[in-house]
Amino acid sequence: MKVFRLCMAATALASLLAGGVAVADPADQLEHIKPVLVAPPHVMEHEQATKAKPRVVEFTMTIEEKKIVIDEENGTTMQAMTFNGSMPGPTMVVHEGDYVQLTLINPATNALEHNIDFHASTGALGGGALTKIKPGEQTVLRFKADRTGTFIYHCAPEGMVPWHVVSGMSGTLMVLPRDGLKDENGKPLHYDKVYTIGEFDLYIPKDENGNYKEYDTALESYGDTTEVMRGLIPSHIVFNGKKGALTGEGALTAKVGETVLFIHSTANRDTRPHLIGGHGDYVWATGKFINRPERNLETWFIPGGTAGAALYTFKQPGVYAYVNHNLIEAFELGAAGHVKVEGKWNDDLMKQVAAPGPTKK
Repeated sequence: MKVFRLCMAATALASLLAGGVAVADPADQLEHIKPVLVAPPHVMEHEQATKAKPRVVEFTMTIEEKKIVIDEENGTTMQAMTFNGSMPGPTMVVHEGDYVQLTLINPATNALEHNIDFHASTGALGGGALTKIKPGEQTVLRFKADRTGTFIYHCAPEGMVPWHVVSGMSGTLMVLPRDGLKDENGKPLHYDKVYTIGEFDLYIPKDENGNYKEYDTALESYGDTTEVMRGLIPSHIVFNGKKGALTGEGALTAKVGETVLFIHSTANRDTRPHLIGGHGDYVWATGKFINRPERNLETWFIPGGTAGAALYTFKQPGVYAYVNHNLIEAFELGAAGHVKVEGKWNDDLMKQVAAPGPTKK
């Protein structure tokens, strides 16, 4: 009789599992927190190091298909696809060992199917195979952040991955070490500010007269845009969604003595960030904090499909240009921004010995 009962219990358990009844998940027993995401170039509030136990960090993002202006000077527009309405999408921050739990919403007002691929995750095409949602649907994905660094996330619908990515659907997840960033000798590093910069190569079709075309919907632009994409020659290369997004009122700011962490993502194309007038004091060009940072770089190389990170402590006031140091892409196509720094000038670091004037005979 005892054996019979055991067999019946085993059969019942197998039946329950086959029927899809969930087994207790250890992550469900952890503390859940819901931080507030913010639009780039800013980054959500977070601890640089934590003594807390691993947690489930819950985020919500809504996909938005919309027309945006990418060059205000001549009114050039594109039909963008975005996470939370911004290019790049919000930067999410967790610590190693935490769980990322994302509710992804595709409103009924959209026209296309979307998903999300987290480069930081393991399995199921980065979550892309588990997050396919049509307009009017939503899904919840959870994965363990088991390695540190800055990682790209992007939309990856089958057959349309490149189009969705170059239409704006990418962002960054930063997974910090639980004890914070360290230099090459294991000494703690700290930043006063953090900015996120998303670099996008855009492919805007032109009409027979050489003018940039406009479209009423993203789907309407698909055929022309993919034809331009296949030529591999971008019409624009911009930071944060449009030419000049990080200049003027949109410029980044700092003060002399402040250390700034620059997160730079490029989902599709290689780039070469350079801070004119400054340096990369500590640079993780491929964004992985388990690796020792490189020191005192003038320019750093970030491969396409990667988010890099660089720390710099500002020593002089003024306007710094933050550029892709393919200078054609920076000054002709738009991959440039500014950092406005306040403070007192240090003549010991630089001094104008003689003002410009007539040549001496």
